[in-house]
Amino acid sequence: MSETSGESQDYEREVARRAEAVAEFEEPRRGLLGAVQHMLHVNPSLVPLIVLIASIIIFGILRGTTFFSPFALTLILQQVQIVGIVAAAQSLVILTAGIDLSVGAIMVMSSVVMGQFTFRYGIPVEVSVACGLLCGTLIGFINGWLVAKVKLPPFIVTLGMWQIVLATNFLYSANETIRSQEIEAEAPLLQFFGNTIAFGGARLTYGVIFMLALVFVLAYALKHTAWGRHVYAVGDDPEAAELSGVNVKRTLISVYMLAGLICAFAGWALIGRIGSVSPTSGQLANIESITAVVIGGISLFGGRGSIMGTLFGALIVGVFTLGLRLMGADAQWTYLLIGVLIIAAVGVDQWIRKVSV
Repeated sequence: MSETSGESQDYEREVARRAEAVAEFEEPRRGLLGAVQHMLHVNPSLVPLIVLIASIIIFGILRGTTFFSPFALTLILQQVQIVGIVAAAQSLVILTAGIDLSVGAIMVMSSVVMGQFTFRYGIPVEVSVACGLLCGTLIGFINGWLVAKVKLPPFIVTLGMWQIVLATNFLYSANETIRSQEIEAEAPLLQFFGNTIAFGGARLTYGVIFMLALVFVLAYALKHTAWGRHVYAVGDDPEAAELSGVNVKRTLISVYMLAGLICAFAGWALIGRIGSVSPTSGQLANIESITAVVIGGISLFGGRGSIMGTLFGALIVGVFTLGLRLMGADAQWTYLLIGVLIIAAVGVDQWIRKVSV
């Protein structure tokens, strides 16, 4: 009996020893390049942040106090506010491995609805603004429904929606521009995001404040909420996400609806930025938003990236634009350098994706 008990104790000790041995993992050895690759994989917004800081320092050295003045630095924020808001919407879609080519058209259509409802139909401006926001959300819902339910490719859906909304915008508005003087006199709420706050030599518009607040709220939601984790999961592998209990269709529809709502807010901010309601404004917002997202380090393959990187990407474009303008360089140099940055950003993304974690 004691012999059996002794054998049992020996067996238990051997099992415990083996279990401990199995639980030991050897830390993979990485060289300097591998460590940098791993760090960038964990913090995807680090690359655009480094580029942003470097570009600010370079243009600051070249132009001195002219570039480093509070007015110049806040001017950059004012110039990128519309692109930054639209790029936030684009980021959500690209994180799900999609793309939205209709963001610019949704923005302009929403602003036209706000203006036309106010001045053509005499609807109270508060109701008109709400209708414009609802319009953007509805278009986003249609995009999301076609992608999630009908299983159409996001590129095709949003390309078609871009053409439809753009044509509807021109037909509905009859190419009519509502002048800033009329808006200022009769519906100043439409220009709300154009109001400024001055402190020292700096001037910030409500549109800039909204852009920054939006980015921080979305960054928190993506990182600390179940919905945010579902967005990343759907972008990384929708089939695995479905098997894990994620409602992929509902997540996709919610992303496109939220993107449409954000674009509608961008349309409201656009009125404040230019002062008028113009059906021809913001025509390049879709391309500019994708540029900011790509330079910001969000992977076009979905599932990886940070919305803070998108903000840094938009600011990089603003810094290059203002810096080269202050140096008297031809505007084409801006497009050339931004093109180089886009290709470089995609190359870096491909390199980072090869890291083994």
